Amino acid sequence: MSLIEAVRTSCRQVAAQARHVHIVRERIDAYAASLPLEEAICPAHDPHTHYLGHGADTVAFFLTLDAINFGSGYFPHLRKRPGLSGYFTVAASLNDYYRTCGPLSAEQLAAMSAEDCARLFGQDPASAPIAELMRLFARALQDLGRYLLERFGGSFTALVEAAGGSAEELVRLLVAMPFFNDVEPYGPLQVSFYKRAQLTAADLALAFGGQGWGHFRDLDRLTIFADNLVPHVLRVDGILRYEPELAARVDREELIPAGSEEEVEIRACAVHAVELMVEELQRTGRAITAQGLDYLLWNRGQRPHYKARPRHRTRTVFY
Repeated sequence: MSLIEAVRTSCRQVAAQARHVHIVRERIDAYAASLPLEEAICPAHDPHTHYLGHGADTVAFFLTLDAINFGSGYFPHLRKRPGLSGYFTVAASLNDYYRTCGPLSAEQLAAMSAEDCARLFGQDPASAPIAELMRLFARALQDLGRYLLERFGGSFTALVEAAGGSAEELVRLLVAMPFFNDVEPYGPLQVSFYKRAQLTAADLALAFGGQGWGHFRDLDRLTIFADNLVPHVLRVDGILRYEPELAARVDREELIPAGSEEEVEIRACAVHAVELMVEELQRTGRAITAQGLDYLLWNRGQRPHYKARPRHRTRTVFY
């Protein structure tokens, strides 16, 4: 079974037996039909927060950014830039560094410390949660730097080229690094998500307009990038229903432990719910991919209506 098919299959299996999270299947068809699919057709990176148009250095930017594109469970403690979310604060900080100092080399990444990360991202290491996050950022960047040096001669583009134009092969290459290997046990199952590895392929495709280092012939096979925002949007919109105890914990902003039944079910049910939407939309002749719906739903989650309600928070290196 392919890596991406393993994501679909394992998430479908979780959804079929989930005890804490349920897909409201009777609402899937109408909800899918109501989605403004034009928002999924022409996605774009924000040029103010992403290092675009710089060839190989843009490849380096996105591999580096996606190596640390996690920490949503820590973001309530993050010192955010005015008007920016946690993700966009991190992206903007890295973008500013690249514009001022140029890209971080593999050697520099391999030597990154938590203190370096705190300076780069403008964070206060006196905060215990943020100190922990900066240590994780440093570990992730060190892993990327060492992997590039050991396998690809320190070249970011060589890693992408080794995928041979296959998003799934890029995922396989990236999950050799522990913080990209997004798999959780659920009873006897091993549930794959590969959120950031899949997202890296999608980010490169978007940055390069599907050409050159952004050309992946199998990009349409990707699932959604399972985090804590798309499930939240689906919950607010009535597509996911949480059992009362879990709903109360999320609403109280309790941390949901990484790898717990509840956390795996939240992510897996979101993946499968979107797969059901894609099937319905394609059945009715509307061309759409799970990746396109992820972009649509993730951006919907930036609206005040969704931000006004707590989403689940988990301290994990996977999102």
